[in-house]
This record gives sequence, C-alpha cells and structure tokens, in this order.
Amino acid sequence: MIYITGDTHGDLSRFKKGKLFWLGKKDTVIVLGDFGFLWECTPQEMAQIRWLSQRRYKILFLDGCHENFEKLAHFPETEIFGGKARHLGGNLYYVQRGQILTIEDKKLLCFGGGQSHDRYERVEGENWWPQEMPTQEEMDACTRLLDAEGNQVDYILTHDAPTRLMDFARVPEEDLNQLNDYFDHLLNTVTYKQWLFGRYHRDITVSPKARCVFLDVVSLKD
Repeated sequence: MIYITGDTHGDLSRFKKGKLFWLGKKDTVIVLGDFGFLWECTPQEMAQIRWLSQRRYKILFLDGCHENFEKLAHFPETEIFGGKARHLGGNLYYVQRGQILTIEDKKLLCFGGGQSHDRYERVEGENWWPQEMPTQEEMDACTRLLDAEGNQVDYILTHDAPTRLMDFARVPEEDLNQLNDYFDHLLNTVTYKQWLFGRYHRDITVSPKARCVFLDVVSLKD
C-alpha cells in the first residue's frame, strides 16, 4: 500500500507510533516536503537518517521550503519506480521534482519545492537556500513528461499547491509565485484522481479531488 503524510521537520515520532509503525516491506511512505532530517550532517542527524533508511518499508520524500539543498545534492542519483531520485541509503529516497513514479500500477506526479514566506528573516546557507524554488527548466521538464503520459496521472503529490486550492490558507497575494501559477496550469490541463499537498500544516479536505495533509497518514486506495 502507498501512504502519504505531510511535513515531518526532522521529527521521528510519526514513524515510531501509529499507522507507520506497523508497515511492512511491501509498503511505501511518501512525505510531502519539509522532511527536515538533514541540515548539518551531525552524528545525531546521520543516526536518524540511518534509522529511517532501515525501516521495512520504503520512504520517499519530496523537498519542501525548508531543506538543506546543498547537502541533499551530495547524495547519489538513482532511479526508483521509473523516476529519478537521490538515494540517502537503504530504503530512503529523495524524489526529484517533476518525476512521474509508477507504484502499484498507480502513476504519481511528484513535484516538491516552494518559496519560504519568512525567507527574509532567514540566513542563506544556514537555514535558507535559494534552491527551494523550482526553476523554469524543472517545470518545462515536468511538462514534457506529462505530455508523454497524455497529461494523465492517478495522483499529483506536491509540497505547495495551486492558487485555486489555497483559499483556506489565506496566503497574501504577494507571497504567490510562478510555482503556484504552474500548478494552476496543471490543474487545468492534467487529468487526475486526487491532488495531495503539504506545507500548510493543516489536515483538511479542500475539495472532492484535493486534500491538504499534515499529521494524517493517508492511504492511496483504488
């Protein structure tokens, strides 16, 4: 089974209790960004990474706004479920932006990234990295992959969300950006069953086809 959850921000507790504790080797967990376990590669952080990589199930994560992108870039590139990822060891993978994974016969469009609303209060290279925002090249590459799939997937998994799905979050207009615009474009052009996104620290069904996920663990059932 495939399970989706939201921002973990370097907190292991979600993996040590509840539904995730009981998963087995046939299961896959996908974290919708702000994974947050890798900042300075301290011994404690690396011990947490090893613990996560040794779970029976696979853990995939998208990048969010708050990741150390320079550290993530040092991990080797690999392929998993038909898409590109970086392998952090064992069963732990960072899914690259705009990849389409095929898991249990389900096609999942995965696209991380987003712009920190508090970026002006952060320090570049310490707790903020400009790589948090996807490039035009990454969005164009995603569009080409979708074209090859006939603009049809089963699920869209992202950290941020289309503007049209964010009324509940009351994001100021000045904090919207080209990524939100791109997701609006996907909303209009891609056929999908459900769109799940994280970031906004809420567990809420936005529409029959859209859900914001934070602490919930959501299974992707047929």
